[in-house]
Amino acid sequence: MFRTSCVLSLVLLVTQCAFGADIRVGIIGCDTSHAGAFTNVFNQANPAEELAGIRVVAAFPTSSDDIPASKDRVVKFTKELEQKGVKIVSSMDELLRQVDAVLLESVDGRNHLELATAVINANKPLFIDKPLAHSLKDAVAILELAREKKVPCFSSSSLRFTPGVIDARDNAAVGKITGCDTFGPCTLEPHHPDLFWYGVHGVEMLFTVMGPGCESVTRTGTDSTDVVVGKWKDGRIGTFRGIREGAADYGATVFGSKSVARSGKYPGYKPLVTQIAKFFRTGEPPVNPEETLEIMAFMEGADESKKTGRAVTMSDVFARAQKPNISVTGSKK
Repeated sequence: MFRTSCVLSLVLLVTQCAFGADIRVGIIGCDTSHAGAFTNVFNQANPAEELAGIRVVAAFPTSSDDIPASKDRVVKFTKELEQKGVKIVSSMDELLRQVDAVLLESVDGRNHLELATAVINANKPLFIDKPLAHSLKDAVAILELAREKKVPCFSSSSLRFTPGVIDARDNAAVGKITGCDTFGPCTLEPHHPDLFWYGVHGVEMLFTVMGPGCESVTRTGTDSTDVVVGKWKDGRIGTFRGIREGAADYGATVFGSKSVARSGKYPGYKPLVTQIAKFFRTGEPPVNPEETLEIMAFMEGADESKKTGRAVTMSDVFARAQKPNISVTGSKK
C-alpha cells in the first residue's frame, strides 16, 4: 500500500551518481545532536564507498520554545553545523531550492506533518528522524501523502540497524524466533505520547526482531520503569523495558527454537546513515512503512493501556487513527 518510488527524484539522483556529482542533502531542524552526527558521517574526508558522493550542504534551523531539549540546544547545534561548512538558510523554500534530498531532524514530532508535507510537495526524497510524528494519525497522513505523491520516504531509529540485533535475529543457531525482550532509556516529554520521545528506540529493536503482526499491547509501570508487553498474532510475546532510573543501556535478548542470543552494544549512527545513503540513491526505503506505522500504533496503544490498565488491541488503535488495520504476516523467520 505504501510502496514509494519517485520517478522524477530517482532519475535525478541516479543521473547525479552516474556523473559523479554529489547528492546534496539538506537538514530541517538543528535542535538535535543527530544533525551534527549525521553530517560527520556523510561529510567525512575519505568516506567509505557506500557513503561517497553524498554531502550535507544546507540546514534550516527549527525549534520549539515549549520543549527545553529543543530551544536550549538549537543555537549550539546550528553553530556546530555552520562550523562544519554547512550553509544555514532562513527558510524552507531556500533550503529546498538548494538540495536533492532531505533529513527531517526536528525533535518535535508535532511539526513533522507540516514540514514533511512541504518536502514531499517539493518532490524531495525524505528521511524523518524519530519520532516520525506526535501521533499515529499524523504518521498515517505523512506516509499516505508520500505514497500519493510517489516520493520516497522512511523513518527509523538508528537502533534498528545495530549489527548485533540483526545478527541475533538472523542467527541460524537461534532457530525460529519465539520471542524477544528489549530494553533502553525511556525519558518522557509532556507534548508527546510517552514512548514516542525516547522509548521508540527500544520498541524499534523489538519490531526489528519480531517483525510485524502485533495483536495487542499491555503496559505497566512506575515513575522509574515501564514494561510494555506485545502479543503477536502467532502467539509469540515481545517486551520492551523502558528505563528512567539507574543504569540505562540498549539491548535485546532474542529467544529461539534452538538457543538464546543477545544483541551486544549499540555501535552509533553509521549503520543508519549508510542505509539512508542507499535510500537516497535508490529511492527504496529499507523499512516497510506499514511496519513503521505498526510501531507507532504499538506505542500509542501502550499509552492507552497505561490509562486504562487493560490490554489494547492494535485494530482499535488503527481505527481511532482513521486507518483500517494493516495486513501482516508475523515473523520474519
